[in-house]
Amino acid sequence: MTVPTTPAAPSAYAGPLKVAQTEYAQRNPRSYEAWQEATLSLPGGGTRSSIFVHPFPLFIERGEGKWVFDLDGHQYQDFVSDFTSGIYGKSNPILKDAITRALDNGLQLGAHTKTESLLASELCARFPSIDLVRFANSGTEANILAISIGLEYTRRKKVVVFKGGYHGSVLSHFGEDDGGDLKVPYDFLVCPYNDISGTRDAIEQHKDDIGVILVEPMLGAGGCHPGTPDFLQGLRDLADEIGAVLIFDEVQTARLSTGGRQKILGITPDMTTLGKFFGGGFAFGAFGGKREIMSLFDARHPQSIAHGSTFNNSPLTMIAGLTAVQKILTQENLDKLNQMGDEFRENVNLHTSQNAIPFSITGLGSINQVHFHPSTDGSQTQSQTQMRKEGLDLFYFKLLEKGYWISQRGLISLNFEMTREDVKAFEKAVIDSIDQVYACRTG
Repeated sequence: MTVPTTPAAPSAYAGPLKVAQTEYAQRNPRSYEAWQEATLSLPGGGTRSSIFVHPFPLFIERGEGKWVFDLDGHQYQDFVSDFTSGIYGKSNPILKDAITRALDNGLQLGAHTKTESLLASELCARFPSIDLVRFANSGTEANILAISIGLEYTRRKKVVVFKGGYHGSVLSHFGEDDGGDLKVPYDFLVCPYNDISGTRDAIEQHKDDIGVILVEPMLGAGGCHPGTPDFLQGLRDLADEIGAVLIFDEVQTARLSTGGRQKILGITPDMTTLGKFFGGGFAFGAFGGKREIMSLFDARHPQSIAHGSTFNNSPLTMIAGLTAVQKILTQENLDKLNQMGDEFRENVNLHTSQNAIPFSITGLGSINQVHFHPSTDGSQTQSQTQMRKEGLDLFYFKLLEKGYWISQRGLISLNFEMTREDVKAFEKAVIDSIDQVYACRTG
Protein backbone atom coordinates (compact mmCIF):
# COMPACT_ATOMS: atom_id res chain seq x y z
CA MET A 1 0.00 0.00 0.00
CA THR A 2 1.11 3.54 -0.73
CA VAL A 3 1.24 5.73 2.37
CA PRO A 4 1.79 9.51 2.46
CA THR A 5 4.83 10.41 4.51
CA THR A 6 5.87 13.61 6.21
CA PRO A 7 7.98 15.70 3.79
CA ALA A 8 11.31 16.42 5.42
CA ALA A 9 14.59 18.08 4.61
CA PRO A 10 17.53 15.69 5.03
CA SER A 11 18.63 15.46 8.66
CA ALA A 12 19.75 12.88 11.18
CA TYR A 13 16.12 12.24 12.10
CA ALA A 14 14.52 12.11 8.64
CA GLY A 15 15.65 8.58 7.80
CA PRO A 16 14.63 6.98 11.12
CA LEU A 17 11.29 8.85 10.96
CA LYS A 18 10.56 7.47 7.50
CA VAL A 19 11.32 3.96 8.76
CA ALA A 20 9.04 4.49 11.78
CA GLN A 21 6.22 5.77 9.55
CA THR A 22 6.56 2.77 7.22
CA GLU A 23 6.48 0.31 10.11
CA TYR A 24 3.50 2.18 11.58
CA ALA A 25 1.64 1.81 8.28
CA GLN A 26 2.45 -1.89 8.08
CA ARG A 27 1.11 -2.49 11.60
CA ASN A 28 -2.14 -0.60 10.98
CA PRO A 29 -3.69 -1.56 7.61
CA ARG A 30 -7.28 -1.41 8.92
CA SER A 31 -6.82 2.10 10.29
CA TYR A 32 -5.33 3.13 6.96
CA GLU A 33 -8.30 1.71 5.06
CA ALA A 34 -10.76 3.39 7.45
CA TRP A 35 -8.94 6.68 7.01
CA GLN A 36 -9.02 6.42 3.20
CA GLU A 37 -12.76 5.78 3.33
CA ALA A 38 -13.26 8.70 5.72
CA THR A 39 -11.53 11.13 3.33
CA LEU A 40 -14.44 10.62 0.91
CA SER A 41 -16.82 12.48 3.23
CA LEU A 42 -14.60 14.34 5.71
CA PRO A 43 -11.85 16.81 4.73
CA GLY A 44 -8.61 15.05 5.61
CA GLY A 45 -10.63 12.12 6.93
CA GLY A 46 -11.72 13.71 10.20
CA THR A 47 -13.62 16.46 11.95
CA ARG A 48 -11.13 17.47 14.63
CA SER A 49 -7.78 18.85 13.53
CA SER A 50 -6.01 18.35 16.86
CA ILE A 51 -6.23 14.55 16.68
CA PHE A 52 -5.00 14.12 13.11
CA VAL A 53 -1.75 12.15 12.93
CA HIS A 54 0.77 12.17 10.10
CA PRO A 55 0.91 10.10 7.93
CA PHE A 56 -2.60 8.92 8.90
CA PRO A 57 -4.43 8.55 12.21
CA LEU A 58 -5.22 5.38 14.08
CA PHE A 59 -8.92 4.60 14.28
CA ILE A 60 -9.96 3.65 17.80
CA GLU A 61 -12.66 1.04 18.19
CA ARG A 62 -13.31 1.25 21.92
CA GLY A 63 -11.92 2.33 25.28
CA GLU A 64 -11.92 0.70 28.69
CA GLY A 65 -10.46 2.13 31.89
CA LYS A 66 -7.05 3.54 30.99
CA TRP A 67 -6.86 1.71 27.65
CA VAL A 68 -7.84 2.39 24.05
CA PHE A 69 -8.10 -0.33 21.38
CA ASP A 70 -7.64 0.28 17.65
CA LEU A 71 -9.11 -1.43 14.58
CA ASP A 72 -5.98 -3.53 14.11
CA GLY A 73 -6.23 -5.11 17.56
CA HIS A 74 -3.56 -3.04 19.33
CA GLN A 75 -4.12 -1.63 22.79
CA TYR A 76 -2.50 1.49 24.19
CA GLN A 77 -2.41 2.98 27.65
CA ASP A 78 -4.00 6.39 27.24
CA PHE A 79 -1.65 9.17 28.36
CA VAL A 80 -3.30 11.94 26.36
CA SER A 81 -6.71 11.53 28.06
CA ASP A 82 -8.51 13.35 25.25
CA PHE A 83 -6.41 16.50 25.70
CA THR A 84 -7.19 16.73 29.45
CA SER A 85 -10.96 16.21 29.12
CA GLY A 86 -10.77 12.44 29.69
CA ILE A 87 -9.68 12.76 33.31
CA TYR A 88 -12.07 9.97 34.37
CA GLY A 89 -10.72 7.32 32.00
CA LYS A 90 -12.97 5.46 29.58
CA SER A 91 -15.48 3.66 31.78
CA ASN A 92 -15.78 5.14 35.25
CA PRO A 93 -18.46 3.08 37.05
CA ILE A 94 -19.72 6.01 39.14
CA LEU A 95 -20.38 8.09 36.04
CA LYS A 96 -21.77 5.14 34.10
CA ASP A 97 -24.31 4.41 36.82
CA ALA A 98 -25.42 8.05 37.09
CA ILE A 99 -25.79 8.40 33.31
CA THR A 100 -27.72 5.13 33.02
CA ARG A 101 -30.17 6.25 35.70
CA ALA A 102 -30.52 9.65 34.05
CA LEU A 103 -31.48 8.01 30.75
CA ASP A 104 -34.63 6.67 32.39
CA ASN A 105 -35.81 10.25 32.98
CA GLY A 106 -35.68 11.25 29.32
CA LEU A 107 -33.06 12.47 26.86
CA GLN A 108 -34.02 16.12 26.37
CA LEU A 109 -36.58 17.83 28.60
CA GLY A 110 -36.36 21.38 27.25
CA ALA A 111 -36.92 22.82 30.71
CA HIS A 112 -35.19 23.79 33.94
CA THR A 113 -34.11 20.94 36.20
CA LYS A 114 -32.93 20.83 39.80
CA THR A 115 -29.64 19.24 38.67
CA GLU A 116 -28.83 22.34 36.63
CA SER A 117 -28.88 24.61 39.68
CA LEU A 118 -27.06 22.06 41.84
CA LEU A 119 -24.15 21.88 39.39
CA ALA A 120 -24.08 25.67 39.17
CA SER A 121 -23.94 25.92 42.97
CA GLU A 122 -21.00 23.51 43.09
CA LEU A 123 -19.02 25.55 40.56
CA CYS A 124 -19.76 28.84 42.32
CA ALA A 125 -18.55 27.33 45.58
CA ARG A 126 -15.33 26.07 44.03
CA PHE A 127 -14.05 29.07 42.09
CA PRO A 128 -13.30 32.31 43.96
CA SER A 129 -14.21 34.43 40.93
CA ILE A 130 -17.62 32.91 40.19
CA ASP A 131 -20.67 34.48 41.82
CA LEU A 132 -23.01 33.41 39.03
CA VAL A 133 -22.47 30.99 36.15
CA ARG A 134 -24.00 30.06 32.78
CA PHE A 135 -23.57 26.82 30.87
CA ALA A 136 -22.59 26.28 27.24
CA ASN A 137 -21.54 23.38 25.02
CA SER A 138 -17.76 23.74 24.88
CA GLY A 139 -14.82 25.75 26.12
CA THR A 140 -14.85 27.57 22.80
CA GLU A 141 -18.44 28.69 23.33
CA ALA A 142 -17.71 29.66 26.91
CA ASN A 143 -14.84 31.92 25.86
CA ILE A 144 -16.83 33.55 23.07
CA LEU A 145 -19.67 34.30 25.46
CA ALA A 146 -17.34 35.52 28.20
CA ILE A 147 -15.58 37.89 25.81
CA SER A 148 -18.87 39.13 24.43
CA ILE A 149 -20.44 39.86 27.80
CA GLY A 150 -17.18 41.44 28.99
CA LEU A 151 -17.24 43.85 26.07
CA GLU A 152 -20.92 44.54 26.63
CA TYR A 153 -20.27 45.28 30.30
CA THR A 154 -17.35 47.65 29.64
CA ARG A 155 -18.84 49.17 26.46
CA ARG A 156 -15.46 48.78 24.79
CA LYS A 157 -14.21 46.95 21.70
CA LYS A 158 -10.66 45.62 22.12
CA VAL A 159 -9.68 42.21 23.50
CA VAL A 160 -6.17 41.54 24.84
CA VAL A 161 -4.93 37.99 24.20
CA PHE A 162 -1.46 36.45 24.27
CA LYS A 163 0.93 34.87 21.79
CA GLY A 164 0.61 31.10 22.03
CA GLY A 165 -2.84 31.31 23.58
CA TYR A 166 -5.60 28.88 22.65
CA HIS A 167 -9.16 29.57 23.74
CA GLY A 168 -11.00 27.25 21.38
CA SER A 169 -11.26 26.31 17.74
CA VAL A 170 -11.87 29.88 16.58
CA LEU A 171 -9.78 31.66 19.19
CA SER A 172 -6.16 30.57 18.72
CA HIS A 173 -3.14 32.86 18.60
CA PHE A 174 -0.16 30.70 17.72
CA GLY A 175 1.24 32.97 15.00
CA GLU A 176 1.69 32.72 11.26
CA ASP A 177 4.37 30.02 11.44
CA ASP A 178 1.93 27.50 12.87
CA GLY A 179 -0.44 27.36 9.91
CA GLY A 180 -3.80 28.90 9.24
CA ASP A 181 -6.49 29.24 11.85
CA LEU A 182 -9.93 30.77 12.06
CA LYS A 183 -10.75 33.54 14.49
CA VAL A 184 -13.95 35.16 15.63
CA PRO A 185 -13.46 38.72 14.32
CA TYR A 186 -13.01 40.53 17.62
CA ASP A 187 -10.61 43.48 17.70
CA PHE A 188 -7.66 41.58 19.15
CA LEU A 189 -4.44 42.98 20.57
CA VAL A 190 -1.92 40.13 20.85
CA CYS A 191 0.62 40.64 23.65
CA PRO A 192 3.68 38.69 24.84
CA TYR A 193 2.94 35.95 27.38
CA ASN A 194 4.79 36.08 30.71
CA ASP A 195 5.97 39.62 29.94
CA ILE A 196 3.99 42.14 31.97
CA SER A 197 6.28 45.01 30.97
CA GLY A 198 5.87 44.21 27.27
CA THR A 199 2.13 43.85 27.75
CA ARG A 200 1.88 47.23 29.44
CA ASP A 201 3.84 48.83 26.62
CA ALA A 202 1.64 47.19 23.98
CA ILE A 203 -1.65 48.36 25.48
CA GLU A 204 -0.60 51.86 26.52
CA GLN A 205 -2.01 53.60 23.46
CA HIS A 206 -5.16 51.42 23.48
CA LYS A 207 -5.99 51.32 27.18
CA ASP A 208 -9.22 53.32 26.87
CA ASP A 209 -10.52 50.86 24.25
CA ILE A 210 -9.62 47.59 25.98
CA GLY A 211 -12.65 45.90 27.48
CA VAL A 212 -11.35 42.37 28.08
CA ILE A 213 -8.04 40.71 28.97
CA LEU A 214 -8.24 36.96 28.30
CA VAL A 215 -5.45 34.69 29.50
CA GLU A 216 -4.70 31.05 30.26
CA PRO A 217 -3.02 30.63 33.67
CA MET A 218 -0.89 28.11 31.77
CA LEU A 219 -0.65 28.05 28.00
CA GLY A 220 -2.23 24.73 27.05
CA ALA A 221 -2.08 24.00 23.33
CA GLY A 222 0.67 26.62 23.19
CA GLY A 223 3.10 24.25 24.89
CA CYS A 224 2.17 23.92 28.59
CA HIS A 225 4.09 27.00 29.68
CA PRO A 226 2.85 28.17 33.10
CA GLY A 227 2.13 31.84 33.61
CA THR A 228 4.32 33.22 36.38
CA PRO A 229 2.53 34.48 39.50
CA ASP A 230 4.00 37.94 38.93
CA PHE A 231 2.68 38.02 35.35
CA LEU A 232 -0.82 36.89 36.31
CA GLN A 233 -0.97 39.27 39.28
CA GLY A 234 0.31 42.01 36.98
CA LEU A 235 -2.63 41.38 34.65
CA ARG A 236 -4.99 41.60 37.63
CA ASP A 237 -3.50 44.97 38.57
CA LEU A 238 -3.50 46.17 34.96
CA ALA A 239 -7.15 45.26 34.43
CA ASP A 240 -8.08 47.22 37.54
CA GLU A 241 -6.08 50.24 36.36
CA ILE A 242 -7.68 50.47 32.91
CA GLY A 243 -11.16 49.22 33.82
CA ALA A 244 -11.03 46.00 31.79
CA VAL A 245 -12.60 42.62 32.59
CA LEU A 246 -9.93 40.02 33.39
CA ILE A 247 -10.89 36.50 32.27
CA PHE A 248 -8.98 33.39 33.29
CA ASP A 249 -9.44 30.56 30.79
CA GLU A 250 -9.23 27.59 33.16
CA VAL A 251 -10.63 25.04 30.72
CA GLN A 252 -7.50 22.94 31.31
CA THR A 253 -6.00 24.31 34.53
CA ALA A 254 -9.20 23.76 36.51
CA ARG A 255 -7.88 20.25 37.16
CA LEU A 256 -4.94 21.60 39.19
CA SER A 257 -7.18 22.07 42.27
CA THR A 258 -10.85 22.20 43.12
CA GLY A 259 -10.74 25.92 42.37
CA GLY A 260 -8.30 25.92 39.48
CA ARG A 261 -4.98 27.74 39.41
CA GLN A 262 -6.62 30.97 40.61
CA LYS A 263 -7.30 29.30 43.95
CA ILE A 264 -3.71 28.03 44.21
CA LEU A 265 -2.22 31.45 43.45
CA GLY A 266 -4.78 33.56 45.29
CA ILE A 267 -5.37 35.70 42.18
CA THR A 268 -9.05 36.32 41.45
CA PRO A 269 -10.10 37.29 37.91
CA ASP A 270 -13.40 38.98 37.10
CA MET A 271 -14.56 35.99 35.09
CA THR A 272 -13.57 32.34 34.56
CA THR A 273 -14.24 29.98 31.68
CA LEU A 274 -14.49 26.20 32.09
CA GLY A 275 -15.10 23.17 29.89
CA LYS A 276 -13.93 19.64 29.14
CA PHE A 277 -14.21 17.40 32.22
CA PHE A 278 -16.91 19.32 34.12
CA GLY A 279 -19.46 17.69 31.83
CA GLY A 280 -18.59 14.25 33.19
CA GLY A 281 -17.67 13.01 29.72
CA PHE A 282 -20.23 14.97 27.70
CA ALA A 283 -19.78 18.18 25.71
CA PHE A 284 -19.69 21.04 28.19
CA GLY A 285 -18.70 24.65 28.72
CA ALA A 286 -19.30 27.21 31.44
CA PHE A 287 -18.51 30.86 32.07
CA GLY A 288 -19.06 32.79 35.24
CA GLY A 289 -17.88 35.73 37.27
CA LYS A 290 -18.86 38.79 39.19
CA ARG A 291 -22.53 39.19 39.94
CA GLU A 292 -22.73 42.61 38.28
CA ILE A 293 -21.40 41.19 35.01
CA MET A 294 -23.35 37.94 34.94
CA SER A 295 -26.59 39.66 35.99
CA LEU A 296 -26.77 41.11 32.49
CA PHE A 297 -28.22 37.69 31.55
CA ASP A 298 -30.96 37.85 34.22
CA ALA A 299 -34.16 37.28 32.23
CA ARG A 300 -36.24 38.93 34.96
CA HIS A 301 -35.02 42.30 33.68
CA PRO A 302 -36.53 43.70 30.45
CA GLN A 303 -33.13 44.78 29.06
CA SER A 304 -31.36 41.50 29.79
CA ILE A 305 -28.98 39.87 27.29
CA ALA A 306 -30.40 36.75 25.68
CA HIS A 307 -28.33 33.57 25.79
CA GLY A 308 -29.95 30.44 24.41
CA SER A 309 -28.71 27.09 23.09
CA THR A 310 -30.62 23.83 23.06
CA PHE A 311 -28.08 21.73 24.93
CA ASN A 312 -26.86 24.23 27.55
CA ASN A 313 -28.65 22.31 30.30
CA SER A 314 -28.85 18.86 28.73
CA PRO A 315 -30.09 16.52 31.50
CA LEU A 316 -27.42 13.90 30.83
CA THR A 317 -24.62 16.47 30.93
CA MET A 318 -25.97 18.06 34.09
CA ILE A 319 -26.21 14.78 36.04
CA ALA A 320 -22.84 13.55 34.75
CA GLY A 321 -21.20 16.85 35.65
CA LEU A 322 -22.78 17.02 39.10
CA THR A 323 -21.80 13.43 39.86
CA ALA A 324 -18.23 14.06 38.73
CA VAL A 325 -17.87 17.22 40.83
CA GLN A 326 -19.38 15.74 43.98
CA LYS A 327 -17.86 12.25 43.89
CA ILE A 328 -14.72 12.23 41.72
CA LEU A 329 -13.16 15.70 41.33
CA THR A 330 -12.23 15.90 45.00
CA GLN A 331 -9.17 17.74 46.28
CA GLU A 332 -7.69 14.43 47.46
CA ASN A 333 -8.04 12.81 44.04
CA LEU A 334 -6.72 15.86 42.23
CA ASP A 335 -3.74 16.19 44.58
CA LYS A 336 -2.77 12.57 43.98
CA LEU A 337 -3.06 12.90 40.21
CA ASN A 338 -1.14 16.17 40.06
CA GLN A 339 1.61 14.88 42.33
CA MET A 340 2.18 11.94 39.97
CA GLY A 341 2.41 14.36 37.05
CA ASP A 342 4.88 16.62 38.86
CA GLU A 343 7.12 13.69 39.80
CA PHE A 344 7.04 12.34 36.26
CA ARG A 345 8.04 15.70 34.77
CA GLU A 346 10.81 16.30 37.30
CA ASN A 347 12.31 12.83 36.84
CA VAL A 348 12.38 13.02 33.04
CA ASN A 349 13.87 16.51 33.12
CA LEU A 350 16.52 15.34 35.59
CA HIS A 351 17.52 12.57 33.17
CA THR A 352 17.72 14.84 30.14
CA SER A 353 19.61 17.61 31.95
CA GLN A 354 22.15 15.24 33.51
CA ASN A 355 22.82 13.66 30.11
CA ALA A 356 22.71 16.89 28.06
CA ILE A 357 19.83 15.58 25.92
CA PRO A 358 17.84 18.31 24.13
CA PHE A 359 14.42 17.14 25.32
CA SER A 360 12.45 18.75 28.13
CA ILE A 361 8.99 18.62 29.61
CA THR A 362 7.01 21.65 30.73
CA GLY A 363 3.69 21.81 32.53
CA LEU A 364 1.93 21.77 35.85
CA GLY A 365 0.58 18.80 37.75
CA SER A 366 -1.08 16.25 35.50
CA ILE A 367 -0.78 18.34 32.28
CA ASN A 368 2.59 18.21 30.52
CA GLN A 369 4.21 18.82 27.14
CA VAL A 370 7.30 17.22 25.63
CA HIS A 371 9.67 19.58 23.77
CA PHE A 372 12.59 18.76 21.49
CA HIS A 373 15.06 21.60 20.91
CA PRO A 374 17.98 20.39 18.80
CA SER A 375 19.45 23.87 18.44
CA THR A 376 21.63 24.81 21.41
CA ASP A 377 21.63 28.49 20.44
CA GLY A 378 17.85 28.81 20.32
CA SER A 379 17.76 29.52 16.57
CA GLN A 380 14.45 29.20 14.74
CA THR A 381 15.59 28.52 11.19
CA GLN A 382 13.43 26.45 8.86
CA SER A 383 15.81 23.50 9.12
CA GLN A 384 15.77 23.67 12.93
CA THR A 385 11.98 23.85 12.96
CA GLN A 386 11.80 20.84 10.65
CA MET A 387 14.30 18.90 12.74
CA ARG A 388 12.33 19.67 15.90
CA LYS A 389 9.17 18.32 14.30
CA GLU A 390 10.97 15.20 13.05
CA GLY A 391 12.36 14.49 16.51
CA LEU A 392 8.97 14.85 18.19
CA ASP A 393 7.27 12.72 15.55
CA LEU A 394 9.87 10.01 15.98
CA PHE A 395 9.40 10.16 19.76
CA TYR A 396 5.65 9.73 19.25
CA PHE A 397 6.10 6.60 17.13
CA LYS A 398 8.62 5.13 19.59
CA LEU A 399 6.07 5.46 22.39
CA LEU A 400 3.33 3.90 20.25
CA GLU A 401 5.58 0.90 19.66
CA LYS A 402 5.84 0.53 23.44
CA GLY A 403 2.05 0.67 23.85
CA TYR A 404 1.58 4.26 25.00
CA TRP A 405 -0.83 6.78 23.49
CA ILE A 406 0.01 10.50 23.64
CA SER A 407 -0.67 13.34 21.22
CA GLN A 408 1.67 13.66 18.26
CA ARG A 409 2.53 17.21 19.27
CA GLY A 410 3.76 15.89 22.63
CA LEU A 411 0.89 16.62 25.04
CA ILE A 412 0.68 14.24 28.01
CA SER A 413 -2.29 14.23 30.36
CA LEU A 414 -2.90 11.80 33.21
CA ASN A 415 -6.26 10.39 34.24
CA PHE A 416 -7.76 8.90 37.40
CA GLU A 417 -7.50 5.32 36.13
CA MET A 418 -3.71 5.43 36.38
CA THR A 419 -1.73 4.12 39.31
CA ARG A 420 1.67 5.29 40.48
CA GLU A 421 3.09 2.08 38.97
CA ASP A 422 1.52 2.96 35.61
CA VAL A 423 3.11 6.39 35.63
CA LYS A 424 6.52 5.04 36.63
CA ALA A 425 6.39 2.51 33.78
CA PHE A 426 5.40 5.30 31.41
CA GLU A 427 8.24 7.44 32.73
CA LYS A 428 10.70 4.67 31.85
CA ALA A 429 9.17 4.35 28.37
CA VAL A 430 9.45 8.11 27.82
CA ILE A 431 13.11 8.15 28.89
CA ASP A 432 13.90 5.12 26.71
CA SER A 433 12.16 6.73 23.72
CA ILE A 434 13.98 10.03 24.24
CA ASP A 435 17.30 8.16 24.37
CA GLN A 436 16.45 6.27 21.18
CA VAL A 437 15.57 9.45 19.31
CA TYR A 438 18.66 11.28 20.50
CA ALA A 439 20.85 8.36 19.45
CA CYS A 440 19.85 9.13 15.85
CA ARG A 441 21.71 12.45 15.93
CA THR A 442 24.87 10.87 14.45
CA GLY A 443 22.86 9.60 11.50
